[in-house]
Amino acid sequence: MEKTTGTIITDFIIIGSGIAGLRAAIEIAPKGKVVILSKESLIESNTEYAQGGIAAALSDDDMVVFHFEDTINAGAGLCDEEAVKILVGDGPTCTKELISWGAEFDREGLKLAFTREGAHTKNRILHAGGDSTGKEIVRVLLNKARTYDNLSFLPYYYTSRLLLGEDGNCLGIICSDKREKSNLRIYARSVILATGGSGRLYQETTNPTFATGDGMAIAYRAGAVLKDMEFVQFHPTSLFLPGCPRFLLSESLRGEGGKLVNAKGERFMSKYHKFGDLAPRDVVSRSIITELKETQTCTAYLDLTDLDPDFVKKRFPRIYQTCHSFGLDVTRKPIPIYPSAHYIMGGVKTDTWGRTSIEGLYAAGEVACTGVHGANRLASNSLLEGLVFGHRAGKAVVEAWISLPKPDSEIKDEREARIPPDPNEFDRVRVKIGKSLWAHVGIIRNKSGLRRMGGVLNHLSFLDDFQYGYLTRREMETLNIYHLAGIITASALFRKESRGSHFREDFPKKDDKNWKVHTLAVKGPDGKPEARKEL
Repeated sequence: MEKTTGTIITDFIIIGSGIAGLRAAIEIAPKGKVVILSKESLIESNTEYAQGGIAAALSDDDMVVFHFEDTINAGAGLCDEEAVKILVGDGPTCTKELISWGAEFDREGLKLAFTREGAHTKNRILHAGGDSTGKEIVRVLLNKARTYDNLSFLPYYYTSRLLLGEDGNCLGIICSDKREKSNLRIYARSVILATGGSGRLYQETTNPTFATGDGMAIAYRAGAVLKDMEFVQFHPTSLFLPGCPRFLLSESLRGEGGKLVNAKGERFMSKYHKFGDLAPRDVVSRSIITELKETQTCTAYLDLTDLDPDFVKKRFPRIYQTCHSFGLDVTRKPIPIYPSAHYIMGGVKTDTWGRTSIEGLYAAGEVACTGVHGANRLASNSLLEGLVFGHRAGKAVVEAWISLPKPDSEIKDEREARIPPDPNEFDRVRVKIGKSLWAHVGIIRNKSGLRRMGGVLNHLSFLDDFQYGYLTRREMETLNIYHLAGIITASALFRKESRGSHFREDFPKKDDKNWKVHTLAVKGPDGKPEARKEL
């Protein structure tokens, strides 16, 4: 059984301190007690690493309807129109609210400076510090959140399980601090998952080390429905140098005039899409892979050398400095690039108020799937999603005001668990899954590769025996990676077409007649993920 030495009772729990979690907390704090957990420091989240910006129809030549159309077009026929209307309609107000709280977005004189990224038809991207937008947003939201006495923080706490009642409703969570000596139970009226994404499942990713899909995995194990999990977005431009991490090279680089070229220095994107270098991300990623095959080379390049060097250094200080630290002056030489796993359009299925299929459990941000992104997220809509739907989830839990559970409530799924093996075994599992996903469930997929991935996971099924017991954070993250890899693989095998970020070379066409529908993933009777069409 778990080692449990402490209990906390509060009104609301928020897991995650990124844009969605903090915005939800700000909405709730005037009305109830809130505990925010972060498995790293409070500033460490996917939001903190967001370079490009936040999209909102605020410029003089833009309109909400244009933002709506661009989002729908990028989503390849699967965007939920109601969710998109909320996103783009509430976006300007929510963004102005950030500014009123002190967000210092970049300006041209007295006016806000707007840029353009792939698949946008208007300049509507706000940025801060050139390429440090997420960092500025976290700063502002944390400062605002800290003004509320009702709000308390638990940094360096990771959540391993949801506490479920006999009716399957969410009563709270089980978590542990970084010392990992014992578990803490926290009971609450409602729990909001705001844990971000899952890019670290893949060997090649732009995501930070902690992006292991925790919220999706613990929700799945508790019986929640997941949605559209086959749609993984691969960012087309990450730094590709020996010995360096896959550092994200913002789409804004191309929005400001950067060019994609092959090893011969030739531009190639016009062969693949009418928008050229500013085509949707899924198109650009596949086009790069195709171009590399045709030219029999292993690296494409992002060329900024035609841009003014002083402009590049001022507009993209973080990118310039990072590349320079690896011996590359981007104002003089093209940047070697390759696509990497970046964002997942799928997640825990929610409505537009963050409600999941489990009573008392809500989700917002990348961990959730409202259907707003469809099969391919429009650039810079992710920060906006966290802001808008974090606000709505916070509002929803207060209005619901579910009865506070008692600590002695009957808890479902208390079981004896096997003792974990040598911790090195978990590390080997992580490496194996990462390599196998990249090889078989990556940018280009097919039936045989997906089945091979299924075989890899079947050989790792011993991990299922550990899901109810006490695990260290590292072991817990490995379990989460294992379960999500199975869900993504099952969903990708189920969808027999190509749409948005999901490309099956054995089914290369989009099939609206049979597949213009969302997919759902649930835990089957045998504990394995099952995929089906949403009715």
